[in-house]
Amino acid sequence: MSQPTDRNRLDEEASPYLRQHADNPVNWQPWGEEAFERARDHDVPVFVSIGYSACHWCHVMEEESFADEETAALLNESFVPIKVDREERPDVDSTFMTVSQLVTGGGGWPLSAWCTPDGKPFYVGTYFPPEPRGNHPSFPGLCRRIADSWSDPEQREEMERRAEQWTASARDELESVPDPDPSDASDPPGSGLLDEAAATAMRSVDEEHGGFGSSGPKFPMPGRVDLLFRAAARTGREELLRAATRTLDGMAGGGMYDQIGGGFHRYAVDREWTIPHFEKMLYDNAELPMVYLDGCRLTDDAGYARVAAESLAFLERELRHPEGGFFSTLDARSPPTASRAGDDPDERVEGTFYAWTPAEVDAVLDEPAASIARSRYGIEPGGNFERGTTVPTLSASVEELAAEHDRPVEEIEEVLVTVRTALFEAREERPRPDRDEKVLASWNGRAISAFAAAGTVLGESYADLADEALEFCRERLYDADEGRLDRRWLDGDVAGPGYLDDYAFLARGAFDVYSATGDVDALAFALELAEALVDHFYDPDAGTIYFTRDPDGDAAREADDADVAGAGDGTLFARPQEFTDRSTPSSLGIAAETLAILDGFRTDDRFREIAERVVTTHSDRIRASPLEHVSLVRAAERVEAGGIEVTVAAEEIPSGWEETLADRYLPGAVIARRPPTQDGLDEWLDRLGLEDAPPIWKGRDAEGDEPTVYVCEGFTCSPPETDLDAALEWLADRE
Repeated sequence: MSQPTDRNRLDEEASPYLRQHADNPVNWQPWGEEAFERARDHDVPVFVSIGYSACHWCHVMEEESFADEETAALLNESFVPIKVDREERPDVDSTFMTVSQLVTGGGGWPLSAWCTPDGKPFYVGTYFPPEPRGNHPSFPGLCRRIADSWSDPEQREEMERRAEQWTASARDELESVPDPDPSDASDPPGSGLLDEAAATAMRSVDEEHGGFGSSGPKFPMPGRVDLLFRAAARTGREELLRAATRTLDGMAGGGMYDQIGGGFHRYAVDREWTIPHFEKMLYDNAELPMVYLDGCRLTDDAGYARVAAESLAFLERELRHPEGGFFSTLDARSPPTASRAGDDPDERVEGTFYAWTPAEVDAVLDEPAASIARSRYGIEPGGNFERGTTVPTLSASVEELAAEHDRPVEEIEEVLVTVRTALFEAREERPRPDRDEKVLASWNGRAISAFAAAGTVLGESYADLADEALEFCRERLYDADEGRLDRRWLDGDVAGPGYLDDYAFLARGAFDVYSATGDVDALAFALELAEALVDHFYDPDAGTIYFTRDPDGDAAREADDADVAGAGDGTLFARPQEFTDRSTPSSLGIAAETLAILDGFRTDDRFREIAERVVTTHSDRIRASPLEHVSLVRAAERVEAGGIEVTVAAEEIPSGWEETLADRYLPGAVIARRPPTQDGLDEWLDRLGLEDAPPIWKGRDAEGDEPTVYVCEGFTCSPPETDLDAALEWLADRE
C-alpha cells in the first residue's frame, strides 16, 4: 500500500504542542479537511492524538511511541495520523472526549482515537504503552490489530456501525436541546438549586484533608468552593464554610501549591494534596485566587489574601507577556539540577524544578535557618517524591517551629521570610520548565477577571494589570470592524475565529475591568463582545448557545478556510454545547450569566430574554444535577433574582468606600460606576452609542456634590445614600 501521507507537516504550525512533534518520524497532519480527504483517497482509518504542551503523559507517549521509527512506519503505512492541540481546538477535544467518556467512563490526555475517514471514532483510549502492561495493550499491537480489522470487510462493517452508534450518542449528548413545546410553561430554575447543589457537594467533602472525594487524584474545584461560600453566606450554616475553608487550607498547605514561588500546580495525585502533577496552568491560577479572595472576605484570614496575591504574582512574573497578555502554561518537566548526581543531564524530569533534597537546602542556607527550612517544608532524607527528593509542603506551623527552636514566633516569621527568598533565588538558577506562549482569549478573560477582583481587594495595581491584559487581547485578537474575536495569538501569529468561551470569558473580564476601574471603554468592549456572542453562537430556534459558530452562518461561509477554528468545522461530527464546569467554568453558564448582567446596561431586554431562554431550555438538565452545572445554576439565579447591584455615582469612589467594598463579601455583586451628573453620563452614553440611560444608571445622579450609592437586590433598590454603610445595612436587613 502506498503511504497516505508523505511527510510530517507540523513544522508549518505555530502551536508549541504541535511543534513538539514536528521532528517525529510519524507523518503527522494538522486537523483539517485535507487530512480526511487523504484518508478517503487511500481508504485507511485516521488516528487522532489530542494533547497539550504541558501534558506529562503526552510527553511520555511521544518519547515511547511517536519517536520510534518502527511504530512511526506502522502509523504512516496504515493510517492518516492527525495531531491536535486541545487548547487551540477545544471543539475537537470536546467531541472526542465526550465519546471517550460515554464509551469508557473516563478520559484524559493524551486522548487517542481511531476513526473512519469521515472522522467518526470507532476505538478510543488515552495513553497506551509501547509494550503490554497490565490491562493496557501495547500501542503498536493495537495499531496492527486495528489495521488488520479494517482490511477485513466484515470487521470493517462492524467498526463503521460502532462509529455511527458512538457518534450518534455523542451528538445527542453535545447538541441535544428539549423539543420546543408551545404548551410548556416551565419556569427557569431558581435560586433554591444553589442550596441543593451545596448539599450534594457536602456529601463528597473530605472532612480530614478538604476537597471532594476520599482518595486521589484530587483536582481544584473552585466552582464548588464558591458554591459553598455562597450557600454558607445565605444560610449561616457553619459546616458549609468549614468545608470550603478546609479545602482552601488543604490546597494551600500541600505540594499542589508552590510553597517557594507561589501559584498552583494542576492537581494532586493523592488525597493529602502532597504530590502534584507539576504543570502550571493559567486558568487554575486565575480561578483559584478569586475564591481565596472571597475566603479572606468571609473569614478575615489574611493568609487567603496572601495565597491569592502570591498566585497572581506568579502569573505576572512567569506567564505575562511584557505588553500585558498572559501565556498559557509551564511544563511539568525540566532538565535535572546539577546537584543530583546520576540523573541524565539530557533527560527531562517531572517536578525536578520544584523538588528539594536536604543537601540542596543546606547548600543555600546556614544553620539554624537550614534546619528551620527543612522542618517547615518537610524536606527530609528519602523525601516524599521520586529520586529521594521532597515536594515542599507546610509540614510545621510557625508555632511548632518556635517551640522546637526555642525562639519567639516573631523571630521565626522573620527567618521564614529570609528562608523563602533564599530558596526562591537559588531555584531560579535551575534549568526551567518550558513555557507555552500561546495567548488564548478565553484563559486571558479569566485571568483578567482575577486581577480585576484583586484590584478591588488588594489594590489598584492589580486592576492596572487586568486593564493591560484586556488591551493586549483587544489589540491583537479583536477585529472591531467585523465584530470578530480570534482565539489565539502567538508571537504575532493569530488563529481563529474564537469559540464561545473566548467571547464569554473575555466579555466577562472586560466587564470586571469596568467594575474595578470605572473605565467605560472596557464596558463598551464587553457589550460589543456580548453582541457578537449572540450573533455568532445563539440559536433562537433551539434556545441555546453553542460552543462553535453556526456551520451554515455568515461567519462560516465567509471564512477563507472552512477548517479555521470555530468557523463551523465540517469535519466534526457534532456541534457541541459546554454544559458542565470542568477545569474552567461552563462557557454556556458564563455566557448566560454575563448576558444577564450586561442587560442592565442596555435599554432593551434582549440580553435578559436570551439568558432566560437558555436557562429555561436546559432547566431539566440543571435541576437533575445542579452540582455538575454550577455556572448555569449561578446564571439561573441571576435571571430569577437579579443579583446584587451597587451603583456608585461619583468621579472617584471614596477610599473609605473602597475599603468597605474590599472587605464585604457580596457574592456576584455588580459594581456599576457612573459619572455623578447627567452631563457626565451623557458623554458615557455617547461613547456607548446609547440615546437614553440604561436601567442601572437611569435617575441615579449624585446627591448634591457628594458621592452617592444605590444598592439593589431582587429588583428592589435602596434610597440614594451618601453613606455606603447605610446602603449596605439596607441590604443586610433584607437577608
